[in-house]
Amino acid sequence: QVQLVESGGGLVQPGGSLTLSCAAAGTRLSVFDMAWYRQAPGKQRELVARITRDDTTNYVDSVKDRFTISRDNVQNTVYLQMNTLKPDDTAVYFCNARWDTWDFWGKGTLVTISS
Repeated sequence: QVQLVESGGGLVQPGGSLTLSCAAAGTRLSVFDMAWYRQAPGKQRELVARITRDDTTNYVDSVKDRFTISRDNVQNTVYLQMNTLKPDDTAVYFCNARWDTWDFWGKGTLVTISS
């Protein structure tokens, strides 16, 4: 059984930083394209960042130059480094692993940006 477990969320002041982690059990993340999504209250879930199996990355425009997605295939973990956080970044952040017909999600971690 594949499980993705996110961690690292919390309450941060505007301008601060957080690093989210997504640890996998039951599979090797190296075979998947990995992504972070987020869902703010009252809004649809949106793709934040993606890293492919060959380490190609892409980001939604609103987080470019602030967020960095990375993967450690030895630790079987994917990270999202988030800098210069803004109140609009407040959301539940979800980890996603996808390849071919396989599509797995974590339960999410809450990130709140507030002074």
